[in-house]
Amino acid sequence: MRTGTLLLTALLCAVSSVVSAQTFTIKVSSPTVNDVTHEWMKEFKTGVEARAGGKVKVEIYPANQLGQIPATVEGAAMGTIEVVAPASGFLIGLEPRFQVFDAPGLFNSMAAAQKVFADAEMRKRLSEYGGPKGLEPIAIWAHGPVMLLSHKAIRKVADFKGQKIRVPGAAPLQIEPFRKLGAAPLSMPLGEVLSAMQNRTIDGLVASATVFTAFKYFDLAKGLTALPGSFLVVPAMANKAFLKSLGPDLEKVVREEAFNAQRKVEAFAIQDADNTTKTWLKNGGELIAFDADETKKYLDQVTSALPAVLAANAKLKGDYEALAAASKAAN
Repeated sequence: MRTGTLLLTALLCAVSSVVSAQTFTIKVSSPTVNDVTHEWMKEFKTGVEARAGGKVKVEIYPANQLGQIPATVEGAAMGTIEVVAPASGFLIGLEPRFQVFDAPGLFNSMAAAQKVFADAEMRKRLSEYGGPKGLEPIAIWAHGPVMLLSHKAIRKVADFKGQKIRVPGAAPLQIEPFRKLGAAPLSMPLGEVLSAMQNRTIDGLVASATVFTAFKYFDLAKGLTALPGSFLVVPAMANKAFLKSLGPDLEKVVREEAFNAQRKVEAFAIQDADNTTKTWLKNGGELIAFDADETKKYLDQVTSALPAVLAANAKLKGDYEALAAASKAAN
């Protein structure tokens, strides 16, 4: 009897030793490179690996190395990729509430958006996004001001009319505001946009400012127009089942370091947007900003699309009102 007990104890100790020695790999995918998302990935890797005692390895894959956005989002939902960080618009198929970040006029500065995404109550609210599909945002950041590059430069609101414009998603809040401007918006993954601009399948594209310099769009067109009150938002979506598989201690490390990395890249994001402006101009590009009258005209037209879209989804309406109130308080 004593021998059996000793064998059982030894077996349990061996199993415990194997479990404690288990190492985990977190693959993090993004469609961009040399930008705030890439910087967040590096900070996340450094923070997690420094605290995990060799039990977690973080591998970062920027610039679509693991595939185009739809495939990597599906991979994160299936658990073949642990974390994916695309523009929020490409997560709407998982969770319609993500489209709220594309509501025009929601934030009036990068700093205001950063304050909102760091707020504890807002983080709790946003943590629900993607839950039904097994995903959860462990960090959310403002990637940069939203800009529009077109072969025919857009200098006033009337110039939108008839232009075929790529937008970062196909949800109503991404499509309808541009329809109000008379444009023909269409959704297209970022990895496909460069060739579409080259062969003029599209007239222009909407993206975060840093995308245009990172991928050298100044070789294709010169007129880059700032869209008032619009910022691209990027959530880092983690597979919830994977997070739980880490055990409580390592899960806590991953969650905390994801948020720590978010806060660490805030200053970088603002500086990166400023550097983008300088780089664009240095390479012969032109930066176009609407005057006060055109800004008001633009915001009046694009925000006129909001009531009908929000009325169709009570949760989306609640999210918009909460974010708008938090943004106003952050200014």
